[in-house]
Amino acid sequence: MSDGATGFCPELNDDLREMRDWVRRFSRDVVRPAGAEWDEREETPWPVIQEAAKIGLYSLDFFAQQWFEESGLGLHVAFEELFWGDAGIGLSIVGTGLAAAALATGGTPEQVGEWLPQMFGTPDDVKVAAFCASEPDAGSDVGAIRTRAVYDDGDWVLNGVKTWATNGGIANVHIVVASVDPELGTRGQASFIIPPGTPGLSQGQKFRKHGIRASHTAEVVLDNVRVPGSCLIGGKEKLDARLARVRSGARAGEQGAMRTFESTRPLVAAMAVGTARAAYEYARDYAREREQFGRKIGENQAVAFLLADMATRVDVARLMTWRAAWMARHGRPMEQAEGSMSKLVASETAVWVTEQAIQILGGAGYTREHPVERFHRDAKIYTIFEGTSEIQRLIIGRSVTGLPVR
Repeated sequence: MSDGATGFCPELNDDLREMRDWVRRFSRDVVRPAGAEWDEREETPWPVIQEAAKIGLYSLDFFAQQWFEESGLGLHVAFEELFWGDAGIGLSIVGTGLAAAALATGGTPEQVGEWLPQMFGTPDDVKVAAFCASEPDAGSDVGAIRTRAVYDDGDWVLNGVKTWATNGGIANVHIVVASVDPELGTRGQASFIIPPGTPGLSQGQKFRKHGIRASHTAEVVLDNVRVPGSCLIGGKEKLDARLARVRSGARAGEQGAMRTFESTRPLVAAMAVGTARAAYEYARDYAREREQFGRKIGENQAVAFLLADMATRVDVARLMTWRAAWMARHGRPMEQAEGSMSKLVASETAVWVTEQAIQILGGAGYTREHPVERFHRDAKIYTIFEGTSEIQRLIIGRSVTGLPVR
């Protein structure tokens, strides 16, 4: 991978190829064989997460090393390989990363040093973290967040209900987005660290889902949750200065939750590429072996052309994902919302490719005897979380027209 001075080049360097192959082996040998079991159980696969921690894959060191990797592709390459193995288990392994990104991008050095390690725990005592932004009445509409944070004698008191929280309620550390000044909408919001064991935080409903069922998703209830002032991400001085600018009519800068999503959307795209690739490869291999009417079904143009389109779309999605990741790493302006483009294309590719994989397998693909039906169930979430496809189109539309598209 070339550096920022010479421009984007879609070729992995030796270190990235070695890392990719290492993650691929773990995904092949540990993740994929466990996928069907944990999908059926609909439980967090703690033993698999622990295996990932033991080899250093689920660790702060690995996430930090790949986050700061020179090309910007480290985590994206790793995520594709994990989700190629299984999306539910993959999300259980990487779900902590969203909370970690929120803290790393907005926290003070002291906050990062204290809380990031507690998000992961140790190989002998693994922990997870949760990022809590969505609410029952505020999914894609981040500006409609009702959870309130009130400053009280040096502490912050939070009240509200969060929903669709990956690792919500089982996390060691929760990062919660709350409104400090509701009249200012997203510009009046801030993010807070909720330490483990804080009274008033509890798990609400655990959701039974269509896909990614090995990943824990639940409501998080905040009932007079009191945290020290030091748990405001970025600190009160920074927040007060931002609010003062907004109230005076000046720009406030990018809001914390939105900044977190913008930095992680290409990662969701990488997840989608992994699932799409898994489905394509399974259907391709099936077409090479399955015989009908005296020949391999892959010899039929209808199947071969479909596989050609599947392979092409997977490659397009990967290249767009890598481009967005490279642009973010090198500070290139995303004038056409290339990050949102990557998520839009990759997520819808995953849904389409997994559906075509079922079609190629026919009735067999509709059963749980083959993993493509699970891949298809898993793929749908990519068009929904961290901004629906409609929200991505809205963002892209605003970027390409320069108009306040609504």
